[in-house]
Amino acid sequence: MIYAFKIGFLDVRWVDIVDILLVSVLIYQVYKLLKGSVAVRVLIGFLVLYLIYLIVRAAEMELLAGILGQFMGVGVLAAIIIFSQEIRKFLLILGKSTFRQDGILKSIMIWKRREEKEQFNITPVIEAAKSLSATNTGALIVFSKNSELKFYADTGDLMDAVVSKRLLISIFNKHSPLHDGAIILFKNRIKAARCILPVSERELPAQYGMRHRAAMGMSEATDTLTMIISEETGQISIARNGVIDSNLLIPEIRKRINSYLSEAKQEKETEEANLEVAS
Repeated sequence: MIYAFKIGFLDVRWVDIVDILLVSVLIYQVYKLLKGSVAVRVLIGFLVLYLIYLIVRAAEMELLAGILGQFMGVGVLAAIIIFSQEIRKFLLILGKSTFRQDGILKSIMIWKRREEKEQFNITPVIEAAKSLSATNTGALIVFSKNSELKFYADTGDLMDAVVSKRLLISIFNKHSPLHDGAIILFKNRIKAARCILPVSERELPAQYGMRHRAAMGMSEATDTLTMIISEETGQISIARNGVIDSNLLIPEIRKRINSYLSEAKQEKETEEANLEVAS
């Protein structure tokens, strides 16, 4: 048996290193797929519980290990049920893009990956919101700072278009086939239109319609900011972290969107700093 090196009493083989690398790539792909959704929190909870189970079993705590073992046996089945849609999406993406630009090969060569540093210009969105509000044209716009939200983008029509005032007004025009649903904005581009968002089951005031309920549900399920323009009143609202603030003025809307996007920039700088330290 050929060993790579030893750590104390452990003999580390080359196959062990390859095994660890492959598991790391798999975990990263799953995290990238779930990033920005509430499912990632459930996944982290499962991983923490499984780690505790391994520690307890290694410490030969038979009673606690037996209880956790029974739970883990049922937990696997529960995880398959809970993540059924995510597992299906993961297998589809794995089959379509294994060695394409956004596939596993790119994930393995993570040290060569440099994402574009493009600042989000929200002025076209603000100008379009003014026009839509003035004409009582309903709209639902989702801002995402750290994820393309593939789950929700796939429910609509993929666009990947540059954000512009005229394009936004055209999409939400009452006679447009794309006006019904939400658009998703990520990295200064319209990723998709006519997207279906999760609907909140919480009690909302009577003046809130389905757009507000969908915006609330999206803010509960993901780390996004959603702007709603009411078709009845023309009022502009913002939904974030399960809270809706209504009848906001344009300066306040601009401030909140910029504040949300600036959080993404700070998180990116922290991530890059951590990568440099690790390397």
